[in-house]
Amino acid sequence: MTSRRLIALAAVVSLGVAACGGEDEEAVTAGLITKQSTNPFFVKIEDVAKDTAEDENVKLLTAAGRSDVDNASQVTALEDMTRRGAKGILITPADSRAVVPAIEKARQAGVTVIALDTPTEPESAVDALFATNNARAGELVGRYARAKAEEEGIEPRIAMLDLGPGGGSGQLRHDGFLKGFGLAEGDPRLAGAVDTEGNEEKAEAGMRRLLEQDPEINVVYTVNEPAAFGASAALEAAGKDDDEVILVSVDGGCEAIKRGIRTGEIDATAQQYPENMASKGIEAIAAAARGGSKPSGYLDTGVRLIAGDAVDGVPSEGEAFGVRNCWGD
Repeated sequence: MTSRRLIALAAVVSLGVAACGGEDEEAVTAGLITKQSTNPFFVKIEDVAKDTAEDENVKLLTAAGRSDVDNASQVTALEDMTRRGAKGILITPADSRAVVPAIEKARQAGVTVIALDTPTEPESAVDALFATNNARAGELVGRYARAKAEEEGIEPRIAMLDLGPGGGSGQLRHDGFLKGFGLAEGDPRLAGAVDTEGNEEKAEAGMRRLLEQDPEINVVYTVNEPAAFGASAALEAAGKDDDEVILVSVDGGCEAIKRGIRTGEIDATAQQYPENMASKGIEAIAAAARGGSKPSGYLDTGVRLIAGDAVDGVPSEGEAFGVRNCWGD
């Protein structure tokens, strides 16, 4: 068992009880719908879901949107998987509200639906949510950024590179960062915010615009690590060294730990564990389809702060822990 499997999971109200699927049991059809297919986070979810499906004798249907905000493709996938006989569907919602009618239609047809990573609005639109505590992730990096700014005597000018409208996880991280840093919307220390859709190129362009408006930006929050690398490229182009700017993010992928945390390009990130979401989700759907109880409630799949340099008062893990528990290349 790898160390990542030791990350604690909070109890869900019901995960269902049944034996693991075997060759003597009829295959269960299930679906997985991710936001997009290139982000290593979603790649990991799909890879683990496929491996777990094989272990559980589950026929897995997969689909992905074209971006983190592509709701239309997810709606189409929900309809298609329901028509093809999926007993359960795992989905990382691109738009937490807009996808709800399609989810409700699938559930009315008898499909168990579990949201991964991102909650729906309302959360009760799905049977269960298996996800990182995204508010906690944002709060962790917010607390770190504030403590590091105080430690270095920085008067913060803060840029926020967000996800975009409708992305529940992005809003939770945004709000968590504000709470962790001790800010309210409209605080004069906030230099500005842009939506990035979690995309590196859009983040770089957005960061360039913010720097044009306020060249004194010295603290940057990013919703995910592709956005962090985009922000870093813009900062470098503006002549700002890593030690001039505190850059924090969320995800904890291997590229971010090895390229970002290790080199100081990213100061800290809140590491989440997509493999827990995928494996527990497939297991729960298979168990329910074979007579167990339906999954319900919320399963916290874990989050840890990973930092290159620890700061007083904010517990964190170092690079070595991050590498042992990261995902992607």
